[in-house]
Amino acid sequence: MFTGLIEDLGTVREFRQGAESIRLTVATGIPMAELRLGESIAVNGICLTVVSFGAGLFSADVSPETLDRTSLGGLAAGDKVNLERALRLSDRLGGHLVSGHVDALAVVTERRRDANALRFSFTLPAAVNRYVVEKGSVAIDGISLTVNSVAAEGFSVAVIPHTLEMTTLKEKGAGARVNIETDLIGKYVERLMGGREQGPEKEPLSLDFLAKHGFL
Repeated sequence: MFTGLIEDLGTVREFRQGAESIRLTVATGIPMAELRLGESIAVNGICLTVVSFGAGLFSADVSPETLDRTSLGGLAAGDKVNLERALRLSDRLGGHLVSGHVDALAVVTERRRDANALRFSFTLPAAVNRYVVEKGSVAIDGISLTVNSVAAEGFSVAVIPHTLEMTTLKEKGAGARVNIETDLIGKYVERLMGGREQGPEKEPLSLDFLAKHGFL
């Protein structure tokens, strides 16, 4: 698990796609002494496993599934990436709970000044946009942000100068693709509510159901 608070802006050193392996190597200021083989690290919001590290670099293997569902395939040497190590139970939860499992790719449709912030608007597939809630949380390339507004075709967020400077959002303009992970809670609630329709009582979880059973 992660929080969506970016620790470091890494730089892609190599993204090698071979016939039998796909490996990403990133230069980072994260202390090498604090890394461990096999630990999780979020790269642009994608949970990857450290398979080697040293001399200011770490490498992670990338599966074809990850390439298909994220923006990783578009990376090249020299590109900046958002990095966050996995959450420890003793850490402050300054952002929100982020799994590092990308739901979909969104496209930046607008970037404009809004007082001291920049407002970004995105289009997002309807199947995923349904989980985006106004004033709720969303992870954009691994960055925990608050949703400002939601429309049928997408949503918008406001980004303060500090977040802009410390993340890859400062390089994103109209047409850029970003990884989106919606809040975990909504997806689980929907799954459980749908599951009731297949249960012994064959009755969906609804306000009527709750009232009938004394919960309202």
